[in-house]
Amino acid sequence: MKLFKLALGVFLAIASNTVNQPAALSIERPILSPIVTAQATKPTRFTVRIENISTKDEFTASNGTKWTLDFSPGAWLVSNKNSSLFTVGKKDRGQGIEAIAEDGNPSNLAKSLKSQQGVKSSGVFDTAVAANKMGGIRPGQAFEFTVTASPGQKLSLVTMFGQANDWFYAPRSGIALFDTNGQPIQGDVTSQIGLWNAGTEVDEEPGIGPNQGPRQKAPNTGVDENGVVQAVRSQAAYAKTSRLMRVTVTPVR
Repeated sequence: MKLFKLALGVFLAIASNTVNQPAALSIERPILSPIVTAQATKPTRFTVRIENISTKDEFTASNGTKWTLDFSPGAWLVSNKNSSLFTVGKKDRGQGIEAIAEDGNPSNLAKSLKSQQGVKSSGVFDTAVAANKMGGIRPGQAFEFTVTASPGQKLSLVTMFGQANDWFYAPRSGIALFDTNGQPIQGDVTSQIGLWNAGTEVDEEPGIGPNQGPRQKAPNTGVDENGVVQAVRSQAAYAKTSRLMRVTVTPVR
């Protein structure tokens, strides 16, 4: 009888421990939250600001003429990471960059972007902050626009160097709007903006060429170059992007 009671006691103790174990295990089991996953891919709005930080009459041409640099109205797009607007060493694609680079007219490119594969959204910037009419930005002025993007997407933009035949500013392959952890970026991205020669019109000296935007008799009046897109290699101060322009990206909270 004593042996039976002892066995029964051991059985009850084991049973009691077995009943308690699942509760302890359930506390330690990791649970993946679907909210965390949703936040990692949530679209984010950004304010993009393009500032003209040059000064009035900052540059002097070979004939003594002083000139001021403006940036033209331009076009922007948000695209998949492999999308680009031009290929260095290749001819302009005829999608609208020429009209911006030569004449500061973004309408052709804006129209083309609406049907391009990989472009998620696009638009134009054509009015300076606090201005009451469309036009370029002079020293001290800025363009601003807002875009919405998701991790993995990039921002591109194009605006004219206003005192050349066919030069334009743009990132080479787009600006990543999120870091490697999927978090939105914030701050100065000017270092990713280059000054490019579209290769569509023969160059004249910046600031005084008769077929450049401020002085040409009509749009698209310069001599065709039939060249390729390439970086502007001039060592002149006006060819240094960060001296003339500041581009910042700020998430909208």
